[in-house]
Amino acid sequence: MKEDSSMSLERLVIFDTTLRDGEQCPGASLNRKEKLEIARKLAALKVDVIEAGLPAASPGDFDSVREIAHEIRGASIAGLARALEKDIASAAQALEKADSPRIHIFLSTSKVHRDHKLQKNKSEIIKMATDAVQFGKKFCDDIEFSPEDASRTEQDFLFEVIEAVIEAGAKTVNIPDTVGYAVPDEFGELISSIKSNVKNINKAIISVHCHNDLGMAVANSLAAVKAGARQIECTINGIGERAGNAAMEEIVMALKTRRNFFGADTRIDTKQIMPCSKLVSSLTGFFVQRNKAIVGKNAFAHESGVHQDGFLKKKNTYEIMNPKDIGLEESELVLGKHSGRNALSKKIEDLGYKLTESELSQVFKDFKILADEKKDLFEEDILSLVQKQKTLEDDLTTYKVKNIKCSFESGKTPEASVTLTMKDNEKKEATANGDGPVDAVCNAIDIITGLSCKLIAYQVMSKTKGRDAQGEVTLRVISNNREVLGKGVGVNTIEASGFAYINAINKLLFKLKTDKLESDGIAGP
Repeated sequence: MKEDSSMSLERLVIFDTTLRDGEQCPGASLNRKEKLEIARKLAALKVDVIEAGLPAASPGDFDSVREIAHEIRGASIAGLARALEKDIASAAQALEKADSPRIHIFLSTSKVHRDHKLQKNKSEIIKMATDAVQFGKKFCDDIEFSPEDASRTEQDFLFEVIEAVIEAGAKTVNIPDTVGYAVPDEFGELISSIKSNVKNINKAIISVHCHNDLGMAVANSLAAVKAGARQIECTINGIGERAGNAAMEEIVMALKTRRNFFGADTRIDTKQIMPCSKLVSSLTGFFVQRNKAIVGKNAFAHESGVHQDGFLKKKNTYEIMNPKDIGLEESELVLGKHSGRNALSKKIEDLGYKLTESELSQVFKDFKILADEKKDLFEEDILSLVQKQKTLEDDLTTYKVKNIKCSFESGKTPEASVTLTMKDNEKKEATANGDGPVDAVCNAIDIITGLSCKLIAYQVMSKTKGRDAQGEVTLRVISNNREVLGKGVGVNTIEASGFAYINAINKLLFKLKTDKLESDGIAGP
């Protein structure tokens, strides 16, 4: 069936919550500068709303939201808040410098949440919700309200809550499938019922926020669009609580590919999808599965002989999207040790990054060192160097790796010697044995730092192509009930492991200094 290309399309608002709900993914933790870098990429992607965090959760979250609100332009910046005046006031304060601020208020409405989480009756819930919206309106005109666990809330009561918060001043009403309980037909019917039964629904935008516990977050979101929802809340790569959120890239490309079926489209610059996906994956340490739709390595790969034959004759026999539409280059610019600074600078610009002269100088220096180690350098190599430079945070760095020497012989205990430098350039050295070379390196670092961390996860992944590919080491350590992620990149895996372990050590030391508050129980919708 051929779709009518002349069909008028409605604009769909894309609300990105990677920095809030995405970071709540167990094991994902981003520092202030990493959050800002992702926010810049989301702005380049042209998302409509960036949910920067929950300012009341901790001083660190507050500072991150405030900095993003101060710098990012071209998108609304949202701060999440419980239906409490202190949370709302904190969000308002963090958003003071935003061009287009939004306060997103949430409150549980389902019976199981009312009875066991809040111990509130229906009338108390409605009063809390309307009071919160009215209080928020004192600071900000753009108020969004989420009845948490909406998909399990009695429909008559849900309609009553929605009508009340719209009357109180909410401009967007978000319908969360908080625990991923809904199925597409049911969820689409719920949106239709809201449109039919809430008398003042025409005064607000209907939004949806779907979780992926049953693997239907994207399907539920698209069913909601078909039923009349005009805002989708989603995350890059689908990261988020438990099984994750609806994946932005899947929603956006489904709407782009089947725009006339859904009758809606977005303003997303789809060519920024792949760079954004890679950035989020790199900074969170959550690798994208190879067969992930849109952004997985296999998404545009054809191995079957039959498929290859058809693809070579006419691409759309087995490819319904153009890989260039998501920023995936079909051919790569190969750079090597004879390449100059200008060629590197042009490639970095093509990849969507803008560096200062000092940042470019450092990347070029690192590029020359890497080029001596690798025969050919690919886009992924350049991205790795740029991301390393863009996410450095001096105030996090107590120790730097100066040198690692490790000896290994079958049947003998590995031994490693490590030299670290302090902020004042003082050098400290130590030698230690271990069960393996990586363990020996970590033990030597422990001697220097005086910390003893338990390694709870360790992963090596090829960052680039070729036999001399860079390896990215991601590890997780725990010390004094604080769990952190460490990352390191290098051709030598043992050296990269040392970089990753030091990265984790520095984060632990920074956490000890800042005494960051916990945010249990305020996860959000």
